[in-house]
Amino acid sequence: MPTVLLTGFEPFDGEKVNPAWEAVAALAAERPAGVEIATAQLPCVFDGSIEALRAAIVEHRPELVVAVGQAGGRAVVTPELVAVNVRDARIPDNSGAQPVDVPVVDGGPAAYLSTLPVKACVAAIRAAGVPAALSHTAGTFVCNHIFYGLMHLLATEFPGVRGGFTHVPYLPEQVAALGLDRPSMALRTITDGLAALVGTALATTEDLAVTGGALH
Repeated sequence: MPTVLLTGFEPFDGEKVNPAWEAVAALAAERPAGVEIATAQLPCVFDGSIEALRAAIVEHRPELVVAVGQAGGRAVVTPELVAVNVRDARIPDNSGAQPVDVPVVDGGPAAYLSTLPVKACVAAIRAAGVPAALSHTAGTFVCNHIFYGLMHLLATEFPGVRGGFTHVPYLPEQVAALGLDRPSMALRTITDGLAALVGTALATTEDLAVTGGALH
């Protein structure tokens, strides 16, 4: 039975929950058939989070790694295509660090592409009744830091393991508590989308040849 490692972050920026971790934990609790789900909650910090991710990969030896993060303001589940080698934090991380224009990995490539079939994942998430779209930027905060760090680890230390990153929207209770006029998505819906992504990523190695580009 294949093992998939799912990671989500602890809450950050004063939040009480993080929908990424809530969805990861919910999917693991459902014990989907045909796959062993391992999970790791990562600290929302630059220093130490990649090390925590590496430890989880060593512990669980997965065939596939999917890191999940919160993208407050986005309305849909967004598998990410590109991780870039830069840390430029608009807000401090949970340790108070706020790096500006610092590489994730000194001397590393400028960018990595996800090794998940991201367009097929978007199609599968939509087919499951969950709004989804391909994203070409994971930002420059800890989400991109982990995405880049994951792909660098897989390229240099764990050959044969595939991986990538997806962002998910706020939960409704976050928007209500913050008094924001922002989109949100129910945890059940996010979890269904994540399940579709995982199933498709396991079963598919060659991505769909369909447009997923953007004009801006």
